[in-house]
Amino acid sequence: MTPAFAVLALSSVFLDLDADSARQTVVDREPGQYLGHPTTVLLEDGRTMICVYPKGHGKGPIQMKRSNDGGRTWSERLPTPVSWATSMETPTIHRTLDPKSGTKRLVLWSGLYPARLSHSDDDGRTWTELEPAGEWGGIVVMSSVERLKDGRYLALFHDDGRLFASGGKATGTFTVYKTFSDDGGPSWTAPAVVLTSRPLQFCEPGLVRSPDGKELAVLLRENSRRGYSHVAFSRDEGANWSTPQPLGPALTGDRHTARYGPDGRLVVSFRCMAQGSPYWGDWVAWVGRYEDLHKSGGGQFVVRLKHDTKGGDCAYPGVEVLKDGTFVCTTYGHWALGEQPYVLSVRFKLAELDRMSSSRRERR
Repeated sequence: MTPAFAVLALSSVFLDLDADSARQTVVDREPGQYLGHPTTVLLEDGRTMICVYPKGHGKGPIQMKRSNDGGRTWSERLPTPVSWATSMETPTIHRTLDPKSGTKRLVLWSGLYPARLSHSDDDGRTWTELEPAGEWGGIVVMSSVERLKDGRYLALFHDDGRLFASGGKATGTFTVYKTFSDDGGPSWTAPAVVLTSRPLQFCEPGLVRSPDGKELAVLLRENSRRGYSHVAFSRDEGANWSTPQPLGPALTGDRHTARYGPDGRLVVSFRCMAQGSPYWGDWVAWVGRYEDLHKSGGGQFVVRLKHDTKGGDCAYPGVEVLKDGTFVCTTYGHWALGEQPYVLSVRFKLAELDRMSSSRRERR
């Protein structure tokens, strides 16, 4: 099952922003303390960003910071509900809109069993306590959330048999689940199976909608390292999904987060895990078109955002796009040799990457 990873097949162009410190902003750093696994949300004013992350490796008290200037500067750690200190997994944060009342909400998830959620109706100033979403759980809940055409929300997560129900055990089979909300986030349906996989282990589903709005794609981490990352498609708003197909090495990695740029190109931030890649274990972004996902994900180029000095412990990313087309990508990593990881953001515009790519071709 192991593919023959080929560096030449990764991408026609490799770009590198690792040493460009002017693009980098420290979101949070604490000597001797592991800070990791952030996610972000950008509010409708195009400036206000909220970042949440655990004080620990994939678990620990949830920390929250706010930026009022598009991620250039960040507040101190903000007060949070008492229950956030009991989080057992990576928190995720999502913007929702109640289709009935029109209320804008922020929904924060904390996974394992049972999956719990907290929500805010005032743009993150106050929050409810974490409460179980149901008698079920999972891993990286929710790794992606997408608004559907009827106003409901679709959320995806995965489990390996240990955490979906109380007293579960690892089975070797990975399952991706879906759940729906028709009230903008406070309540969710009982999860249903999207797909199961073995011996390949598909997990950490990352949703993206096609530019014409007619299709959903989900990018899938392959956890066993036997194969490439995969993609599956839905033409009926998540009710049914195609058989996963391999993406190829350019998009092989963990925790894909996708956003569109102003010109319609797609940027996917993730941890590179393609064998033979010069960026293996680093935080990277893939740039291409949605159509490339149907064609093994070759894309236009791969850019390293930051080198992880430990190799492979980084890049559970948040990706936001400001009104001027600036991408603000935020994640954790071992950015300083021998030190604990901290949370960092990197800024770029696609036009800047295009100029870098053109300059490289001219020097050849």
